[in-house]
Amino acid sequence: MNVEKPREIAIRVLARRGHAGQYVENLLENEPGTAALSTQDRALCQELVFGLVRWQRTLDWLIARKTAGRDQNATIRLLLHLGLYQLFWLQRIPDHAAVHETVELGKRLGFGPRAGFLNAVLRGFIRQREQTQLALEALKQTDPALGYSHPAWLVERWLARWGADKTRRLLEWNNTPPPTYARRNNLKTNLPALAARWKEEGVEFEERQWDWTGPGLVFDLRNHPPLAGCGSFKDGCFYVQDPSTLLAVEQLGPQPGETILDWCAAPGGKTTFIAQLMQNRGRVVAQDNQPDRLKLLQENCDRLGALCVEVSPALPASGEFDRVLIDAPCSNTGVMRRRVDLRWRLQPSEIQRLRDAQAALLAQAAPRVKAGGTLVYSTCSLEPEENEDVTGQFLKEHPGFELESQRQLLSFVEGVDGAYVARLRRRPW
Repeated sequence: MNVEKPREIAIRVLARRGHAGQYVENLLENEPGTAALSTQDRALCQELVFGLVRWQRTLDWLIARKTAGRDQNATIRLLLHLGLYQLFWLQRIPDHAAVHETVELGKRLGFGPRAGFLNAVLRGFIRQREQTQLALEALKQTDPALGYSHPAWLVERWLARWGADKTRRLLEWNNTPPPTYARRNNLKTNLPALAARWKEEGVEFEERQWDWTGPGLVFDLRNHPPLAGCGSFKDGCFYVQDPSTLLAVEQLGPQPGETILDWCAAPGGKTTFIAQLMQNRGRVVAQDNQPDRLKLLQENCDRLGALCVEVSPALPASGEFDRVLIDAPCSNTGVMRRRVDLRWRLQPSEIQRLRDAQAALLAQAAPRVKAGGTLVYSTCSLEPEENEDVTGQFLKEHPGFELESQRQLLSFVEGVDGAYVARLRRRPW
């Protein structure tokens, strides 16, 4: 294994983080060097990139303890992050390798004169490993936001809502690499056929079930080659998505022969599941106004054989639908472990701005629902302002609708990503 290359790519990706508003996940995916890595090296590179982003606040705290809070060159700080993360978060990396490879990488990047500094700081932490580990654990109790590397304002919100124990469980969840879940696409395959293909392709899987998913639908892909190269993926036999995203479609309750509007539909996970439940019989208008996302939506519909879907950049000029789904743009606080950059980008003011936009979407959707029809509003947010408050405001302003159900999924309860779903019914008169 080339132990240097994954680290070098990780530093290169992290150095470009935030440029042109790009998320680190996209930077890593589009980094040319990752394509040449072995599966093992690719996994290490991703672990380093995502781990350094998730734990950056705690890593900065460690550095400040050894450097008296003195500012460091941005690349030197990244190199210290890299070494410390391997020492205290990656048990499989020997101490000598973590220090040596970090120092050698610093030299290759032009920081030879600082090699002694890097070496001294990292070896100092090795000598004080036990007391450092105790300090890190104590920090989780005394200052959870710093101990679990989250913004203080966000943790304060969650502590006020759920208390210390549940908040810590959520913070731990956000810092845990997520599993890969696959939804079987019965428009293209059945369970025995998919299981046989996965076995041939070296995919290790386990069936999972929640009260809103039922049997034979969702699978935890425990170990697998790159999925994009698998024939079962290319042939549209499955779609990768968290089980939480299926609740909105289950609550929508699409039936064969109906007309359905999926608003803000890209990238298409919910859209194609709607088509699956409709058995491709009926009409689904899938709308999104972003060209790149619209292209991805069409590609996913084509791959999964969702033939009843009409992809559109604009809403239909007129017409009413049996069912309307609005999966609204939101703060994404329920999927923070998948969006590793998000915690550092989100600002408190965004929540109110998003609430206003969400309320506007619901108001626009109201006249598009047939009398007696269903309107489902969903987010992947944990924040009441974007969820219950938006639904409550809509009901006050639209007495022709009634609330049939609403549900908040929480990681520390259901063991899936966070999501909110409200099902509203337009009165038949």
